[in-house]
Amino acid sequence: MKAPLIAVISVGIAAAAPAVAISAKEPSRAQGQTKAQSSVTDPNRPIGPVLINQTANADPKHTKLVKRFLKLRNRANRLLAKRAGRRVPKPVHTAKQVNWPSHELRRAIRKLEKRIRRVRRHLRERRAVTAGIRATLEQIAACESHGNPRAIGGGGSFRGKYQFTYGTWAAVGGKGDPAAASEAEQDMRAALLLQRSGSSPWPVCG
Repeated sequence: MKAPLIAVISVGIAAAAPAVAISAKEPSRAQGQTKAQSSVTDPNRPIGPVLINQTANADPKHTKLVKRFLKLRNRANRLLAKRAGRRVPKPVHTAKQVNWPSHELRRAIRKLEKRIRRVRRHLRERRAVTAGIRATLEQIAACESHGNPRAIGGGGSFRGKYQFTYGTWAAVGGKGDPAAASEAEQDMRAALLLQRSGSSPWPVCG
């Protein structure tokens, strides 16, 4: 009687095993369906913030704003480098992990446009001042030394293209003999002197 009972029990266990296996697979299948459903984009859901360095964007207006911002930023950097006397603009470190929604981009674009106008106005004013200084310096040099950077007059007291005295030359940062300095340095020191004191250091030719 013991042998038939053991056989019946083993058959029952074997029959229950597939059911257990099926029930174990059911949760994973349900999880897979949940993940697939969660990956579907809701067309009625509003678009969230977009990375500014993201090239693929479903919104063409936002893409246009990004391109406009980057173009203005590069232009502003070139103008700032020019104002500072640098040939190459400083590298710009953009926070790539920061989200830039469209309204933030529009505000940044307006700020860049204002800054570009301000820097351009400053550059125009500086060019006008430089042009006026250059014309005045040419007249002074022509009168003082006929434009000769090695000219020496007044028994050796007045030296160079602009007939600097040693004291005046030192006052604008010059070292050594003004007549021994390069013509470019003499022009620069004379421009500094003209900006500081006007034409009074050249009472005859100023």
